[in-house]
Amino acid sequence: MRRIALGFLVGCAAAAWPAAAQQVGEVGVDWLGNDIIVEAIKDPGVDGVTCHVSYFDRGVIDRLQKGNWFEDPSDTAISCRQTGPITIYDIALGEEGEEVFKQGISLIWKKQVVNRIYDKTNDTLIYLAHSRQVQDGSAKMSMSTVPLYGQQVVWAKGKPK
Repeated sequence: MRRIALGFLVGCAAAAWPAAAQQVGEVGVDWLGNDIIVEAIKDPGVDGVTCHVSYFDRGVIDRLQKGNWFEDPSDTAISCRQTGPITIYDIALGEEGEEVFKQGISLIWKKQVVNRIYDKTNDTLIYLAHSRQVQDGSAKMSMSTVPLYGQQVVWAKGKPK
């Protein structure tokens, strides 16, 4: 079951987020309506790379039982692969990289985020999935890499030196 209570808020704010996700799978895990959702995310700054992100979506019965109506767990898994010819546009090259996707996993404060970091030394794109909160940040994270070495990669503004 999708985020019924948050669907409207997520839909209204979707235009402000860096990339949109397309749901490609939904696996029920118990009779309480809890599901694992799998979404495909295209990197808005890199053509030819798709990340698949999975996360836990709590059902209404589970929310009633646990009394926490407005929040999903911070657990996220990610896998990114080359899915076409790679063209890299104007991306952040610093150590913090840049946020390429985010969505709310609580009513207000908690976000599921994917950051892209370029590892220049190893010519690799790193995708880090994590949750961001105002306080009590979670140490739960998942990472995937897309090696560029030996690939025919087009850098729109020239490869960084």
